[in-house]
Amino acid sequence: MDIRPPRCYRTLLGLLFGPLLALLLSSCAAPGGPVSLAEVRQFADASARLGGYAELSKRYRDTYEREQPYLSPAADRIARENDARRKAVYDDFISIQKSLVLYMQTLSVLAGEARYDLSTQLDDLGNGLKANAESGLQQRQVAAYTGLTRLLTRVIASNYQNRSVETMVRDGDADVQILLEAMINLTRLYAKTNENEKKTILGIFDVEIPFSTRNSDRMLVTLAKVHYLSKSTEYKLLDKRYELALQGLTKVALGHQRMRENLHNLQAPEVRTLLAAYGRDLVALRDAMAE
Repeated sequence: MDIRPPRCYRTLLGLLFGPLLALLLSSCAAPGGPVSLAEVRQFADASARLGGYAELSKRYRDTYEREQPYLSPAADRIARENDARRKAVYDDFISIQKSLVLYMQTLSVLAGEARYDLSTQLDDLGNGLKANAESGLQQRQVAAYTGLTRLLTRVIASNYQNRSVETMVRDGDADVQILLEAMINLTRLYAKTNENEKKTILGIFDVEIPFSTRNSDRMLVTLAKVHYLSKSTEYKLLDKRYELALQGLTKVALGHQRMRENLHNLQAPEVRTLLAAYGRDLVALRDAMAE
């Protein structure tokens, strides 16, 4: 025997409760909030993996090791003093990058469905920066580093509970922008130091080779020319890497700024398209730096 309600009642029930059922099913399909933040996650991942800055920081620190064989005794004394200053600030310069990488990794976690334990990386941030003339770091940059590490400690230590991408971007953007500005300025300092190194080393060959005209110097001159070409090629490649690193850091700053400007509209098609473009650009820059 058919015990179902008459067809007209079934139609009426469908009209009344169908929309409610669809809403309930939609809520069940998306536990924990929106699921359309893939572009935010991709941008954050690409930002965290950009690379270049750490390598260029290390090269800046090790400038003296490359210059030393070419220096006169008088120039060597000054170079050793510069070497001590560079090594004294290296850890601070790297700590800035570590804090921003961890921020982007945390942002990626918040934008995704999975949960990862990033607490061990908090221990790697160091004990804070020092504002002084030697490092070139200003008090506002030191304060930004302190603010960002506090935010990361609070979010990560709480296992990301009651946190969202919107909250993270809102609370972190000002400090993120200041620290990215510091990294951009430091990368320019690295490029300037590299330019001075290039002039020091290649300049010796430019001066000495034209005056080495004796037949007995022929082999030495040949070897010197080969070495000169090798170093010249090295510096040309490095010039490109500095430029790519600056482009990448600028892209990260602009992308994060766009997220802050569209904080409550991150799922809009135009915002998702914009963030996806930034993410692709960062991946392309990372690949170019790896060549």
